[in-house]
Amino acid sequence: MNTDKEIINRVANSKLRTFDLEEIYPEGKRVVFDIKDWLFQEIILKEKDFRTAVKNHDWSQYKKSFVAIICSADAIIPSWAFMLVAAELIPFANKVVIGDLELLETVIYQELIGFLDFKDFVDKPVIIKGCADKPIPNSAFAFLIAKLQPIAKSIMFGEACSTVPLYKTKK
Repeated sequence: MNTDKEIINRVANSKLRTFDLEEIYPEGKRVVFDIKDWLFQEIILKEKDFRTAVKNHDWSQYKKSFVAIICSADAIIPSWAFMLVAAELIPFANKVVIGDLELLETVIYQELIGFLDFKDFVDKPVIIKGCADKPIPNSAFAFLIAKLQPIAKSIMFGEACSTVPLYKTKK
């Protein structure tokens, strides 16, 4: 038995490309900003009181944060109230959405994927890595498929040792 034979990593030498959404995850604190505390009895928006609360709030604490604005109370809130809060947050935060954390992550990934250059994936088999420690919304995978499908030779999901085929160009 010859033990001097060199071990060759065929995966590393293949045309296979791996895309890991976790690698593009932007660092920064995620914050849910709930306006319910600024409502009268958590159900009624009194414009004068609301505007005073907005004016007196320290918005600088959201510097470089990603903020989702919500109202967790069962109240009817006019759109301008959310917009007023957003207008104060925008100079400080990296990203502001009116909605929950899942929407926030969806918007972040939609923008990130939209700006990426995919030239290294043209006519290549691609694996979209599945396991992640970061909160990657399912919609991010759909955004990624939409960018890769027109250019990739094939798309799989999982790890190099165990993939699920998703798409293959027709010959």
